[in-house]
Amino acid sequence: MTHDTPLIALLAVGLVLAFVLGTLAHRLRLSPIVGYLVAGILVGPFTPGFVADADLAMELSEIGVILLMFGVGLHFSVDDLMEVKWIAIPGAIVQITVATALGWGLAWWLGWSHLQGIVFGLALSVASTVVLLRAMEDRRLLDTKRGRIAVGWLIVEDLVMVVALVLLPPLAEVMGAGDARPGTGSLLGSLGLTLAKVTGFVLLMMVVGRRAIPWLLARVAGLGMRELFTLSVLAIALGVAFGSAKLFGVSFALGAFFAGMLLNGDLSHKAASDSLPLRDAFAVLFFVSVGMLFDPMILVERPLPVLATFLIITVGKSLAAYAIVRAFGHPTSTALTISASLAQIGEFSFILAGLGVSLAILPPEGRDLVLAGALLSIIANPLIFVVLDRWQAAQVSQAEAPSPEAPGPHSGPALPVEGHAIVVGFGQVGSEIAKLLRERGVPLLVIEDDHDLAQKARADGYPTVRGNAAAPQVMAEANPAGAKLVVMAIPHALEAGEAIARLRAGNPGMTILARAHSDSEVRHLLAHGADGAVLAEKELAHSMAEMALSAPPFRNLRGT
Repeated sequence: MTHDTPLIALLAVGLVLAFVLGTLAHRLRLSPIVGYLVAGILVGPFTPGFVADADLAMELSEIGVILLMFGVGLHFSVDDLMEVKWIAIPGAIVQITVATALGWGLAWWLGWSHLQGIVFGLALSVASTVVLLRAMEDRRLLDTKRGRIAVGWLIVEDLVMVVALVLLPPLAEVMGAGDARPGTGSLLGSLGLTLAKVTGFVLLMMVVGRRAIPWLLARVAGLGMRELFTLSVLAIALGVAFGSAKLFGVSFALGAFFAGMLLNGDLSHKAASDSLPLRDAFAVLFFVSVGMLFDPMILVERPLPVLATFLIITVGKSLAAYAIVRAFGHPTSTALTISASLAQIGEFSFILAGLGVSLAILPPEGRDLVLAGALLSIIANPLIFVVLDRWQAAQVSQAEAPSPEAPGPHSGPALPVEGHAIVVGFGQVGSEIAKLLRERGVPLLVIEDDHDLAQKARADGYPTVRGNAAAPQVMAEANPAGAKLVVMAIPHALEAGEAIARLRAGNPGMTILARAHSDSEVRHLLAHGADGAVLAEKELAHSMAEMALSAPPFRNLRGT
């Protein structure tokens, strides 16, 4: 009996290949996105062997777009943008203009229309959030001035792309493929109607949504049912995206972005963590579906346009960014770091190119050039940073003292040198442990991966290193060789186990404590070198039992 299950086939083959090739890309020190795109190419119609259902892939990619944009909204920070607004806002706008003009020039050379050239140029102008943040994190730059400028710059790029996604459909409706010459009244009328719909949607979300959505999530969180909370987060993301498209005619992307942005408050951390696995899975499927659309033969048949696209992304954009940053008086190291971090394109470029093709305002060849440029630039980006790192290391070694242009990756109080305790994680458990240790005069520092929690730790006066404790360079910065105690307050036993094994190998004499949520996690942590592992549920049960036995009705039973 044969089973015609194209959806299961797409999910199984696509995810397995994405996992294998994503892991291989990571081993080669490339972004896993490269592996996901190659997986899509292998299951696409332009390569031999298994061919996945393209229509189903596009449906799944739409869900991926919604959840990606929801994640962008969750992490959107007005404060981060305002901190660097004087360089990030004008810099990003000028750089987008330059990249769009270069893309339009290449499109004109290829004989495309003006609108096609503008869409193509816009797709080349925006960097990948995933790739940029990974590069910043690997070099411990996210909390430096350079890192904050790069992140603020990226926020402005994302906002410009959101606006572009809103305005492209009415432009396509009025101008078609770009050959017609519509009247000014027709164009302005269509744009005015679109802006009116968007304004209505934004007002509804700001007046009603900003109160109703957090209220609803707070009520669901109060039920104590994790699956219901996760379901409510996904229902809000997908429901707002679908409703905004049906009722207001705006894109799924804009609806999802606003849904995430309105959750950017007290519940955003829980919403982000609970929806992360599904967002990651559909993000992978999005990249796989994008890879399915790519015809590798363009690398052979049109090498000059591919090379020109690659140079616009890696050279044209970067030179524009470098010139802008230097013009604002920032040092060379800052300008080079920002230029290198922007020398690639990714998820927004794919969304924009896909929308352009579906609206017939970008030829399929344009999408292939965008995909080729993305693949090549993502592959080249780590190499660009290697060259930059070596150049900056040479500059520092030639100087008499470390350059003030390269601040350390932490801020706030100085990190202790020896005899200190390291608290990994500054959530509810870690922050309480840190408070108790400080009250007893123990010198300590905090390692925290989350931006907001790291900021809170610094605001509370703790020396803080931001990053994942499982990364060797992050833990090395906390000087574990001189530490006497490490407390793993993070709830992820597998991640903690890897860090504990490295700590134990580097400093056999230190005391290492960890938290666990099951007996198997306790065994795992002890096997990796922990001196003790606290089973949270068991300790909670003991504490509650002690409190119960201290209550008046049972006080006489204690000690019997």
